[in-house]
Amino acid sequence: MRKRHNYKNLKIWQLGLEIANDISDILITFPKHEIYDLGSQMSRCSVSMPSNIAEGSGRTDKSFNNFIDYSLSSSFELGTQLLVAYHRKYINNDKLKKLEEKIEEWQRMTMSFQNGLNN
Repeated sequence: MRKRHNYKNLKIWQLGLEIANDISDILITFPKHEIYDLGSQMSRCSVSMPSNIAEGSGRTDKSFNNFIDYSLSSSFELGTQLLVAYHRKYINNDKLKKLEEKIEEWQRMTMSFQNGLNN
């Protein structure tokens, strides 16, 4: 019998959703010309993090593992985009550091969860 994960109970999904909402909140302040460029990329990456966990949770652990990889990849991409946003002065250092810390915490938790799947 295959074990299913209720994604809404997973801390990695909950924190991923929080990060997606944090990103949405900062995108409101971005200049209009970035809405379809950097802002759109950041939105897609941040939403991809919890979305891939949700999608993978209904799969076998081996398949779930792949969705976690996609989710992690999106988080690293988002980290780079935050640095671009900081460089362009769309976010300040304080906001950058808070989001980087939250993403790093999510990455640690997610990698730990993934290691548990592989055992």
